[in-house]
Amino acid sequence: MATMTIRNFDDQLKARLRVQAAVHGRSMEDEARDILRAALSVEPPRGASLVAAIRARIEPLGGVELELSAREAMREPPELGR
Repeated sequence: MATMTIRNFDDQLKARLRVQAAVHGRSMEDEARDILRAALSVEPPRGASLVAAIRARIEPLGGVELELSAREAMREPPELGR
């Protein structure tokens, strides 16, 4: 099992953790472990696709019209090896 140290822990947060641990009748370490387990046991909601996210940001501004460059004909592939 791995060991983890948390540095620069805010005193107010530490006090709240101590009180919550006491309310639940366990150590601060057990309380922190339970909080982390609960927070990480739920899959984060998947966001919309990148296209949908961009569209949601642009549409309220009236959208954007992009000019597409003319496409060139495909080049013939090079002859290799002969």
